[in-house]
Amino acid sequence: MSNPRIVYLNGEFLPFDAARVPIMDRGFLFADGIYEVSAVLDGRLVDNEAHLARLDRSLGEIDIANPHTLAEWVALQTELVARNGVAEGLVYMQVTRGVYERDFAYPPAGTPPTVMMFTQAKSVAANPLAAKGARVITVPDLRWKRRDIKSVALLAQVLAKQQAAAAGVAEAWMVEDDAVTEGSSSTAFIVTKGGTLVTRPLSTALLPGITRQAVLRLAAEAGLTLEERLFSVAEAHAAEEAFYTSASAFVMPVVELDGKPIGAGTPGPHTVRLRELYLEMARAGA
Repeated sequence: MSNPRIVYLNGEFLPFDAARVPIMDRGFLFADGIYEVSAVLDGRLVDNEAHLARLDRSLGEIDIANPHTLAEWVALQTELVARNGVAEGLVYMQVTRGVYERDFAYPPAGTPPTVMMFTQAKSVAANPLAAKGARVITVPDLRWKRRDIKSVALLAQVLAKQQAAAAGVAEAWMVEDDAVTEGSSSTAFIVTKGGTLVTRPLSTALLPGITRQAVLRLAAEAGLTLEERLFSVAEAHAAEEAFYTSASAFVMPVVELDGKPIGAGTPGPHTVRLRELYLEMARAGA
């Protein structure tokens, strides 16, 4: 069956079925590329400049020149959302080092990058999972040491997400030296019994989450004090509340970890309030 979506590839808006990338693309051969995802709510991009700033940083960290200015990226995203009629969902962007004969070293300077974008229609605001809360398992963190770079090399995350799917839960929290690093596609948070919001500090050990960044700004409004520090699996089990954040989940309550309830086993009031505040911010275009 044909796919009615329009995608963007190397300067052209194309029917999904007409878009082709050569087999010598370094994203395909080496996962030599960067990606980014922005949410769409009410037909508008959410917290988009921060996502594009992270895209620019990640590209710089692996020596790929950003192929577009901020204004150009926004224009392309907006056009793609309009062409696909997406009211709610995601815009996916990917930039690879381009097409060249397979060799581990970079191709010659001037090799054009491959730039690709597509949309996905998805319910992100009225997500039924947010009402009942997500169940999560812990898994070993098997990733490389530059997790702050949003690389398309996601095999460890794929394996973690598959473990979650096989266990019938929504997400996996990755663990290193008994401390939670982050989710397979999200940032992990706990709320202590004293009303302190705890999340791991930024470093090369985890991705600087854009939704995380917004939630930290909203914490005081939700009546929470903030601590950026490592937390253990045992501390997560003993927490009053827990949640994770991402561009596609926004603020997602966690009600169970490794089969054990978190707090009362229902979405906690602080988490519910943070989700409300985030949705207000997103709809206001802040």
